[in-house]
Amino acid sequence: MPKTRIQKEEAVVKLKEKLEKAKALVFADYKGLTMSQLSNLRDKLREQNAEFTITKNSLLKHAMPNVDTEGPTATLLAYDDQISPIKILVKAFKDYAIGKVKFGFLGEDALDEAKIIQLSALPSKDELRAKTVGVLVAPLSGMISVLQGNLRNLVYALSELQKQRGGV
Repeated sequence: MPKTRIQKEEAVVKLKEKLEKAKALVFADYKGLTMSQLSNLRDKLREQNAEFTITKNSLLKHAMPNVDTEGPTATLLAYDDQISPIKILVKAFKDYAIGKVKFGFLGEDALDEAKIIQLSALPSKDELRAKTVGVLVAPLSGMISVLQGNLRNLVYALSELQKQRGGV
């Protein structure tokens, strides 16, 4: 049953709210993905507080007048981490050998397909945090080794003095 004008207007308002809330947007051609593949992808993205929706181009045009999409279009909306959902989407398209990203937005910055693929190659926030902690901890562990070496040398020196003086 076709939607009424009021239902379409409500859908546009909801879509605008989602678009404003999203930190990153990616528009993609999903044609060829099966329902199980779409469901699997949506589940993975939901874990990252992201959403992959299929929206009619006419409703999308009303929600974002400056954006022109052609053909079947799905929208990735990332609400927290901007990079992880993009990585998941690009990896899924690569794994399934179906679908492709068209363009997107990271905040206010427009992204073409090449930039989105570059973003998907970046490490995730957790990987960056782990690397940062590793960089911060490395000098401390080196300093601990140096300090332990001095104590070890002192113990060896005292042990040798004790042996020289006839102690056990």
